[in-house]
Amino acid sequence: MKPNKNPLYLAPMEDVTDPAFRLLCKRFGADRVYTEFVNADALVRDVESTTRKLRISDEERPVAIQIYGKDAASMADAAQIVETAKPDFIDINFGCPVKKVAGKGAGAGLLRDVPKMLEITRAVVDSVRTPVTVKTRLGWNDEQKIIVDLAEALQDCGIQELAIHGRTRSQMYTGQADWTLIGDVKNNPRMHIPIIGNGDITTPQRAKECFERYGVDAIMIGRATFGNPWIFDDIRRYLDGSEVPQRNMQWCVDILKEHVCRSIEWIGDERKGIVHSRRHFANSPVFKGLYDFKQTRIALLRADSKDEVFQIMDEIVAKWGNLPQRDIAMSNDSSDDVPCRITIPTC
Repeated sequence: MKPNKNPLYLAPMEDVTDPAFRLLCKRFGADRVYTEFVNADALVRDVESTTRKLRISDEERPVAIQIYGKDAASMADAAQIVETAKPDFIDINFGCPVKKVAGKGAGAGLLRDVPKMLEITRAVVDSVRTPVTVKTRLGWNDEQKIIVDLAEALQDCGIQELAIHGRTRSQMYTGQADWTLIGDVKNNPRMHIPIIGNGDITTPQRAKECFERYGVDAIMIGRATFGNPWIFDDIRRYLDGSEVPQRNMQWCVDILKEHVCRSIEWIGDERKGIVHSRRHFANSPVFKGLYDFKQTRIALLRADSKDEVFQIMDEIVAKWGNLPQRDIAMSNDSSDDVPCRITIPTC
């Protein structure tokens, strides 16, 4: 199959990009998917919950397995273990800003120790034959936006692609992603590897703007996929000049139900599968801005059986399902929204 001109990637997200969600996004046109991030030390110690993350299938290819750690030797050992799972890419996480990762000197924490970051990168590249890629951020904070020089140094270590989240570590997920420096990296004549842009891609229009203005080779989409795996199809149609369909609520809810079933099957426990899916209920554009929705949303987030979740969803469709999905999402009446307190790192 001929690759798309403007590839769209599903960003690696802890507790989100498991096989159930990856396959769903792949079905809707994600050109590449990434696993949840894998702790190198835990992988070397053969921790079952970590090794489980290496399970990939041919249906989701091309797929990247992402690893993180703070020690070059353990990262190299972990990369060799990952290679036995036969991913298409091994991705190094130098971008996760959460305290339990960055605070321990891994992920975005290595933006404060570039020599060590490069040592880890060289060690991983030299230890495997699988193409190695990197995902990172602009820098540690506003005073240390080092990405232009860092990109060259990472390229010299032998990586095959570089994904850049347009925020610093200090920003976490607040404020707006700054794509200006992503564009500077892409347009640096000394760079010859593909550059992937990431951050605040929430609409087909913004995706097209980023491709055209900054010249990136691919775009990575993270939080905008929550409860919205069909965003890949919407963006692809828009980029190709095709009509973006008006998706009605019943259609969208059917996809959310399918995701619930996939999650339960993957986890092997009904209640845990429901809990695992709640972030998608809470963040789906299907349920954003619905008038007088507060109590229904609370009930949906508290439901802990498939039958109960599906019943509430059916009641939502009966009450609010007369509007197209896009019109619902654009109504933006947030007065009845219940804040989602589940924080998902896009690493």
